[in-house]
Amino acid sequence: MKLRSITLLSILLLTSFFAGAQNNNDSVKVDDRIFTKVEQEAEFPGGSEGWRNFLVKNLNAEVPGNNDAPAGMYTLIARFIVKKDGTLDNIELENSQGYGMDKEVIRVLTKSGKWIPAMQNGRNVNAYRRQPITFAVFTDAFELTTTTPYTFYTGTENELTVTADKVKPENIDVTVSKGSIKQIAEGKYIVKVDKPGRIIVEVFNTKKNKSLGTASFEVKAKK
Repeated sequence: MKLRSITLLSILLLTSFFAGAQNNNDSVKVDDRIFTKVEQEAEFPGGSEGWRNFLVKNLNAEVPGNNDAPAGMYTLIARFIVKKDGTLDNIELENSQGYGMDKEVIRVLTKSGKWIPAMQNGRNVNAYRRQPITFAVFTDAFELTTTTPYTFYTGTENELTVTADKVKPENIDVTVSKGSIKQIAEGKYIVKVDKPGRIIVEVFNTKKNKSLGTASFEVKAKK
C-alpha cells in the first residue's frame, strides 16, 4: 500500500462567470426561451466577492482530501440555467473529477438560493450559466513546483522541481504515469507529455525504498 500524507490546505475559487454554448430552442415561446447570449449576465448576489464568500462558508473543502485524492488542483465546470425568478435549474457537470467533488459541487449549487437573473431588452430572462470551481489539495510529504501549479503542457519541456522535508535531493526519485521524465539536476526534472488529460507523479524515498506519495497533474494543450 502506498503511503500518503495529504492535507487539504486551501481551496482556490475561480470566480469568473461565462456563458455556455447551447442551441436555443426556437419552438418555445419567447417568454420561456433560454438565452445563451444576453445583455446582462446572471450573477450571484454580491457578484464575484459574494460568490467567493458563499463558497468559503458552504463548500466542504475537505471532501477530496477525505477521499484520498492525490495532491493537485481539480477544476469542475458546472452548467445550469438561471431562471427569470433567480432559481437554478438543470444543474449539471461538464466534467468529473471524482473523490466526492462532483457531488459536493452539485450540493453547494443546489444550496446557493436565488441568483440575480440575466436581462435582455430590459427584462429578466432565463439564461445558461457555466461556473468553474477549483479544489486544491497539497501534501505535507513533498513540494512540487512548476510554472503553473499542478499543470503540464503538451509539446514542451515542463520543468519540475521536487523537494521533500528530511529527504536529501539525492535520495529522491520521481516517476510519471504517462509521457517521460528526465532528471537534469538534483531535485530538478524535465517532463514531456503528448496528450491532454491527467497524469500521476509519484515521489519516492530511495534510501528507505518507499513512496512519499502521489500528485495529479492536469495536462493542457500547449499555449
